[in-house]
Amino acid sequence: MAVGHGGAVASVDQDASAAGIEVLRKGGNAVDAAVATAAALGVTEPYSAGVGGGGYFVYYDAKSRTVRTLDGRETAPRTADSGLFLENGKPLPFADAVTSGLGVGTPGTPATWQEALDSWGSEDLGTVLKPAERIARHGFKVDKTFRAQTETNQARFADFPATAELFLPGGKLPVVGSTFKNPDLARTYDELGREGVDALYHGKLGRDVVRTVNKPPVDPESDREARPGDLSMKDLRDYEVKRRAATRTSYRGFGVYSMAPSSSGGTTVGEALNILERTDLSKASQKRYLHRYIEASRIAFADRGRWVGDPAFEDVPKKQLLSQRFADSRECLIKDDAVLKSPLAPGNPRHPAPCASTGEAAPTTYEGENTTHLTVADKWGNVVAYTLTIEQTGGSGITVPGRGFLLNNELTDFSFAPANPAVHDPNLPGPGKRPRSSLSPTIVLDGRDRPVVALGSPGGATIITTVLQTLTGFLDRDMHLVDAIAAPRASQRNAAQTELEPGLWNSQVRRDLEAIGHSFKQNPEIGAATGVQRLAGGQWLAAAEKERRGGGSAMVVKPRS
Repeated sequence: MAVGHGGAVASVDQDASAAGIEVLRKGGNAVDAAVATAAALGVTEPYSAGVGGGGYFVYYDAKSRTVRTLDGRETAPRTADSGLFLENGKPLPFADAVTSGLGVGTPGTPATWQEALDSWGSEDLGTVLKPAERIARHGFKVDKTFRAQTETNQARFADFPATAELFLPGGKLPVVGSTFKNPDLARTYDELGREGVDALYHGKLGRDVVRTVNKPPVDPESDREARPGDLSMKDLRDYEVKRRAATRTSYRGFGVYSMAPSSSGGTTVGEALNILERTDLSKASQKRYLHRYIEASRIAFADRGRWVGDPAFEDVPKKQLLSQRFADSRECLIKDDAVLKSPLAPGNPRHPAPCASTGEAAPTTYEGENTTHLTVADKWGNVVAYTLTIEQTGGSGITVPGRGFLLNNELTDFSFAPANPAVHDPNLPGPGKRPRSSLSPTIVLDGRDRPVVALGSPGGATIITTVLQTLTGFLDRDMHLVDAIAAPRASQRNAAQTELEPGLWNSQVRRDLEAIGHSFKQNPEIGAATGVQRLAGGQWLAAAEKERRGGGSAMVVKPRS
């Protein structure tokens, strides 16, 4: 935690937070600092985010007191169809789709950086990439998390020469405490800084990406079959960052703003908050609080699975999903002495009826649990919550030769096939379609449209529950922001069992919840949140994880003495 003046940055990494603080200190605003932090995370957290990925950027403009958002989600190639991940009529094994060119979507991160800077920044791309370029050239210190993530991916990284050369030098894992350098990425950032993002979407960098996707460079001595993708320069040229109206939910007198579809984060967090609006969580016992939180999550995920997809392809009832009327029609399903059965059937937001469901239930499809998040505020009161990703830890495992970054596997966020053939699935692949995401960068405003708190998290579909639990901890349970972030988590995503971190697993409240019908399984780590909170007198509080992912990093420009 850090408190002070001049602006604040919270991320999962010290070098990345320092890059953002450097930009703020030199007069840049929150948008400039957010891009600088994100670029640095592409160096120090390369298995979570980078040039080869995408994300969602939520911005609060202090002058107009409005929230704007950018959808920088990756897109499927124009040749993709609903059978993208089917082979002989059956879904591919998930791991085969991940480590392939087939799972790579058109990257959106560089275009997001440029769009954000052009719209609201005060510096050019070359300037804000300099701190990250310097870290890539001179190196950063390897920690236990970086080594552990490399070790988890060691077998597949070894099958791609460019990946092995970068992350497994000499065929060995990086040593904790050693210096890790990425000169190829330093050159890539320099090229982007000089030529702009056209280097990717129209130029040589883009041709390198296309070549790598369409013919994954596998070690000839490996027995791995890395299926080719079908990405083209036209896919890159046609890529657009989408400006979308933020989702807005009124909760306890606050305005909660987040990402609209193609992300499901804003609608699902918002619906769950609306369901919880009728319960006084501030006075509830820990048992009742967690029970209500778990059941609201279960219901919101049931509705997410049926109704949310890319709005360019699906008629997503965003307004109705976020209506209090619909939430009330679903809230009445919750009983204090019983547990709903999953998979739970969805409701009908267009025609809500008390305690009613529509059609059959479908289980929640799998989503990888990586990604990274950063939160920034500046001395003028502008705020950014930005979640970016390459999907799995290590993405596709495929490094673009000579470029220093991994390609995403975001297309595996599509449903490979309908989870229930009797239920319409809005998240099947399609040409140019954006896979549904769970990224939930969130900014909360008070009744005068001034920022109260901003936060977000990595973690695949657990992002939604992490943001929801952190918000209710902070807004309802009167927890300090850093304690709301550190609190042990539960995650229910319309599944038979709710996942619990160890801090809740070994607790009396778990036994109390089991007594009314809850079923649990352990998850050693759920999410890795960061946030900023506006304090009186122009001060900001930055907060990050104490332990998850080895601990995060919170910094301010001028720390309070």
